[in-house]
Amino acid sequence: MKLYADTPVRRTRQIIADIAIIAWVIFWVRAGQRVYGTTMEMAEPGHQLKQAGTDFSTTMNNAGDQVTGLPLLEDRIAVPFRSAAGAGTKLQDAGQDLVTGVTNLATLLGWGTALIPIIIVGGIWAFTRIAFIRRASAARAFAVGGYPDLDFFALRALARQPLTRLAGVGPDPAGAWRRGDPAAIRALAALELQASGLRLPPEPVTPRGVGPGTSPDPRRPR
Repeated sequence: MKLYADTPVRRTRQIIADIAIIAWVIFWVRAGQRVYGTTMEMAEPGHQLKQAGTDFSTTMNNAGDQVTGLPLLEDRIAVPFRSAAGAGTKLQDAGQDLVTGVTNLATLLGWGTALIPIIIVGGIWAFTRIAFIRRASAARAFAVGGYPDLDFFALRALARQPLTRLAGVGPDPAGAWRRGDPAAIRALAALELQASGLRLPPEPVTPRGVGPGTSPDPRRPR
């Protein structure tokens, strides 16, 4: 798997982009947390209302317990206190509902603030990086084979590269490719490999005195 380009400029841009996307994610995650925390401050009245309802309900129930069983009054005087305690329970429930609503809103706003920019920019970054990795990895598999594979890349360059770049190879790059000109083939292949983020493989060194139809080992028959 080819993660980064061989050419220094493109590799530097890719590394900077990777670092930038990490910083982008961290920034928006913290922004989402800040939005969540700020929104949750709106729940403070709900907490206070809930606590007030709890305290009121507890006070009324305690008062009802105090007057329960008094002589001659039976339990009739405790009934108003019990009823008032029920009103405190409603205040408590209202406070809890307010806290729940604000919490849900804060969660939605916090996640929305963080995820929307992360998904948009991260999706573009991921698409670009995955496309490069696939293309560069496939190109490297062909490029390591030497001259026959370079001929393949030269042919792709003739079909895909801009005319302005092909003109830099020579006045007749297609003719040079058809003639099998090694220099033109390497120049054309270099254009296509560079577009995939790869360097041209080094040209194989032919030992002195060894050429087509000769054997590098004189002891072996040709």
